[in-house]
Amino acid sequence: MSWSEIALWVVAPYLTVVILVGGLIWRHRYDKFGWTTRSSELYESRLLRIGSPLFHFGLLFVILGHLFGLVIPESWTDAIGMSESLYHVIALVVGGVAGVCTLAGIALLIYRRRTRGPVFMATTRNDKMMYVVLVAAIVAGLMTTLLSAAFQAHDYRQTVSPWFRGIFFLQPDVAAMIRAPWTFKLHTLVGMLLIALFPFTRLVHAFAAPVGYLFRPYVVYRSRGAGDQAVRASRPGWDR
Repeated sequence: MSWSEIALWVVAPYLTVVILVGGLIWRHRYDKFGWTTRSSELYESRLLRIGSPLFHFGLLFVILGHLFGLVIPESWTDAIGMSESLYHVIALVVGGVAGVCTLAGIALLIYRRRTRGPVFMATTRNDKMMYVVLVAAIVAGLMTTLLSAAFQAHDYRQTVSPWFRGIFFLQPDVAAMIRAPWTFKLHTLVGMLLIALFPFTRLVHAFAAPVGYLFRPYVVYRSRGAGDQAVRASRPGWDR
């Protein structure tokens, strides 16, 4: 085991977590009002109504698929009677469709941002960097899924998954990760880079779920009747 492998599969994951947590704390403390997507719907909404749901719903299934494959051990799926072949078919179909939808959605959003003048003018260098890394992560993940299914037939639950779960127990299985194909390693490295960039880009809005709306009081809207103005006498604005 070389020092470079230790740096990639032991040091880098924990460094990513430190940057993520520290960046979120820093962003919330010093840029609370910048914790937003900086929505450009005002400039253009037709393409946004198509690309945004396609990207977000596709990404949601991609994330759920990653959690299912990396967090849940193989012994658990065996215990419920799910065969290895069935698991990989589901992973290929669901992961492939979700990956294609996510890639199509982000491609449409980038096209919109590049071809619509007001939207392009609102795009910062930070946004451009974020799009490059995000697209690289999506393409690497989709490539990993398709190549693994078509040629390599690699069971990542024997390599990447034990390494990932070991991070949370402070025992990352470097030897298992070393056995993974280069496509999985590339996808993992790009993913860690994307996670490290999260707090410093517009992607930070993913950590701003409007939980408070579930507990806020109702807002009652009442229309004013035609006779309200006639019944109520006019009065100066400073009177109670």
